[in-house]
Amino acid sequence: MAKEFSRSHRVAEQMQRELADLLQFEVKDPRVGMVTITAVEVTGDMAHAKIFYSAAKASDSTQQGLEKSAGYLRTQLAKRMLLRTVPMLHFVYDASIDNGMMMSKLIDAALASKPEKP
Repeated sequence: MAKEFSRSHRVAEQMQRELADLLQFEVKDPRVGMVTITAVEVTGDMAHAKIFYSAAKASDSTQQGLEKSAGYLRTQLAKRMLLRTVPMLHFVYDASIDNGMMMSKLIDAALASKPEKP
């Protein structure tokens, strides 16, 4: 039976906290801006990590800035997390927040157009 919290899951949670701190205080690239790490998925062999992020102003330049700073972030993670091998970082834009806001606007518009019962 698999453990409820596998090692890769624990590493992913710690990596999410550390990356959020690093992106807020350490990364100086102006293309990155305000980025929120929504989730991290680490493969079982700890070779790759998929980092899902959302940004106030999502653009290709944000993605490029994150990819450019991936080496620096990986080095800082190695210092902070004391892992034998630090996963390669792959950044993926998380559109779930945008989709949720769009759905909320559609629901509000549908409720506003509905005639009220006396």
